[in-house]
Amino acid sequence: DEGAFGGVARALPALPASREIQERASALGWDWDAIAGVWEKVGEELDELREAEDDEGRLHELGDILFALVNLARWMKLDPEEALRAANHRWVARYRAVEVLAAERGVDLGALSFAEKDVLWDEVKGG
Repeated sequence: DEGAFGGVARALPALPASREIQERASALGWDWDAIAGVWEKVGEELDELREAEDDEGRLHELGDILFALVNLARWMKLDPEEALRAANHRWVARYRAVEVLAAERGVDLGALSFAEKDVLWDEVKGG
């Protein structure tokens, strides 16, 4: 007997599996009363990651943060996979715009410090 979560497909990627687990947990009454509890949990997990002392602990806490963020997405009725795909797309598009801006200015992007690159990033993001 695999219990209430035995039917979650093991082949599912992590984000959809997490969403399914949390939807099942909610249906079983294992859920926050309000979204404020989810926000608190995300903050708690971030604090625990900051305090983790080794790679194993950091991996554990990072997983907990991701799990909590998927739960936050569920509460907001957002698809975490869609949100992450969009963020990936925006980041790559912004980086490409930084490359174009640097080329237009005759700047070797590879020779810039991170702080200098960040100035270009902020310029592109704001524009």
